[in-house]
Amino acid sequence: MLDKFSSMGVEAVEIGAGGYTATPQCPVPELLADSAKARAWKKRFDDRGMPVMTISCHANALHPDATIAAAFAQQFRQAIQLAGMLEVATVVGFAGCPGGSPGDVVPNWITYDWPPDHAKALAWQWNERVIPYWRETAKFAREHGVRRIAIEMHPNFVVYNPRTLLRLREAAGEEIGANCDLSHLFWQQCDAVQVIRLLGKQGAIYHAHMKDTAFFRENVARFGVLNFDASPADKQGSEFFRAVGYGHGASLWKDVIAAYMEVGYDGMLSVEHEDPLLDGELGVTRSLSVLKNVREELLADQPNPGE
Repeated sequence: MLDKFSSMGVEAVEIGAGGYTATPQCPVPELLADSAKARAWKKRFDDRGMPVMTISCHANALHPDATIAAAFAQQFRQAIQLAGMLEVATVVGFAGCPGGSPGDVVPNWITYDWPPDHAKALAWQWNERVIPYWRETAKFAREHGVRRIAIEMHPNFVVYNPRTLLRLREAAGEEIGANCDLSHLFWQQCDAVQVIRLLGKQGAIYHAHMKDTAFFRENVARFGVLNFDASPADKQGSEFFRAVGYGHGASLWKDVIAAYMEVGYDGMLSVEHEDPLLDGELGVTRSLSVLKNVREELLADQPNPGE
């Protein structure tokens, strides 16, 4: 894998350490049990000039099923511990989603506070589940030398857009920031550049997934944007994920990278491949090509491109 990444021009990596990922991309318990082995594992990346910059664990530690929640919470804590051991600054994950009441057994994603029962349930979620968990987790991260938890704004979780991200950050502390995955914001009709400026000026962008979204405009017109495709064969879905440049053109992605530069973002641009029409290697290669080309154009446009 490392040889393949090197040949593709990958400059840094994000490593999955549990959560909804079926197979973690590193032996988490084994590395946590032996610091020397963990350092040797990380050195293999460093020696190829592609440092591990992020540990990710996309899970739902707020799941209303206590057994599921406990397993996810343990995996996320282990991801934090591993990041601290490896001196990796950023851990990425989801905010999670609880049920709507203490007796619920499935998550309940609430976005609108009417009828009144929904408003009560949403307030209960935040006050009794979301904020207490993330305050405790932010404290745990500080204690293990991790100062940046990058929450991916994702529908079906309580943090799904910049407003909910900033609400959690204000309540739980500055350890909480954004994994700015624009693919989830495009289909909510967010303006990518405005989002980056909003979050970046508050120092709240800790990670950036690079993934695009394509729209079926006829279906958007008929069904709206809360109508994600069920599969590649779904002819009535309004949108689906694509590799970078296959939903929006290179000019938009140039504006995106320029905005990240403008706000001083210093993390990695992590290609996330979920394009149903391109195989993994092809999708990643083409995403990298778009991103590298627009980066080079931007650097060439600067007065002193060598700086």
